[in-house]
Amino acid sequence: MDLKTITVADSGPIRTITLNRPARRNAMTPEMQVELTEAFEEAATSSARVVVLTGAGGAFCSGLDLAVLREMQDVSPSDHHAEAERVARLFLALHDLPMPTIAAVQGPAIAGGCGLAIICDFTVAASDATFGFTEVRIGFIPAVVSVFLALHVGEKISRDLLLTGRIINSEEALRLGLITSVVAPQEFAVRVTALAETLTANSPQSLAATKRLVNERRKPHLDSAILGAIDAYTEARSNSDLREGLAAFLEKRKPNW
Repeated sequence: MDLKTITVADSGPIRTITLNRPARRNAMTPEMQVELTEAFEEAATSSARVVVLTGAGGAFCSGLDLAVLREMQDVSPSDHHAEAERVARLFLALHDLPMPTIAAVQGPAIAGGCGLAIICDFTVAASDATFGFTEVRIGFIPAVVSVFLALHVGEKISRDLLLTGRIINSEEALRLGLITSVVAPQEFAVRVTALAETLTANSPQSLAATKRLVNERRKPHLDSAILGAIDAYTEARSNSDLREGLAAFLEKRKPNW
């Protein structure tokens, strides 16, 4: 693949996929979403036995690049629907990987970036990591990612995080069940590698079968919920609150809802 927004590197059986837009805190663009999806789909048929997902430059992912949100304001509903389908395909490609996945999170993991972090089988966070679903602050909705969030932490905690849009630190994320472990920054790389090596010592066929068993139990619900989320995402793109929220953010003022 000719990659512009991510990097892919193998170290023995461990494959590391790195979001690589550090100047923008690894904010996602359509190009990055496509590259990540293709990287996950390629990894699914590769010889890799563990996939580590991380971000370059001290941030994991700050969500969707606001420049993309601005550009998408005046496109057609069919374009919005295609965008929602692209996001769903990305999350499902990560969710469906047959080998164990580890999100190695330093710095912010926000909105869709938080979605990428929690979908992984293991989420190892540095003590300086932050998490949140901030879409409601700018008049948008955390549509597709909300489906996966509810599967991980349940309805009540999901409502708290999605409706308040608040940012939480790694300790609270651990307490809520959003992540797997919190690690001091100086120990971070060593701990991520140690976990990956522990996983590679296990039977790859057993790991894949176990993931498939767990995923199959919730597949009917997941498929149905994602279809509803795509429709909600499409509708929210034409919401007047989103236009006001983006304008307020860019003008550094409170929105006038």
